[in-house]
Amino acid sequence: MNEDADLAFMRVALDLAREGGSLDEVPVGAVVVKDGEIVGRGYNAPVSLKDPTAHAEIVALRDAACHLGNYRLPGCTLYVTLEPCTMCAGAIIHARIGRLVFGARDPKTGACGSVTNLFAEPRLNFHATVEEGLLAGECGALLSNFFAARRGRTETA
Repeated sequence: MNEDADLAFMRVALDLAREGGSLDEVPVGAVVVKDGEIVGRGYNAPVSLKDPTAHAEIVALRDAACHLGNYRLPGCTLYVTLEPCTMCAGAIIHARIGRLVFGARDPKTGACGSVTNLFAEPRLNFHATVEEGLLAGECGALLSNFFAARRGRTETA
């Protein structure tokens, strides 16, 4: 994938994150791309769906699997605005996503090097290529602003 395409797909993920944030979900967005086409989209929805697994990555992987008719997603790239957690990293590995591109690091639950690195675990039978930091400032600011607004509501409530 070229840099312009990477930026365009991450901007779609950011738009999805904003959509989730407007629903009072933590603003994280994700898209799955195969052969230059978006085949899966998702944003965080665990609160609205009452589903602890409804992270943006999982929602996008499910959408892509339905679209492509296979739970394996070889040859796909996943763009996500925040470093995946352990649950999502495991799903990415099981789906056989070939490439993962994420924006901001997650120092509390990140499983691509911040807390742990599932993708560097040599005992696992599959390893995606991981690229980090694409539009990291914009991705991180979206999250920071969301949590600052939430704290403001809590302090005045």
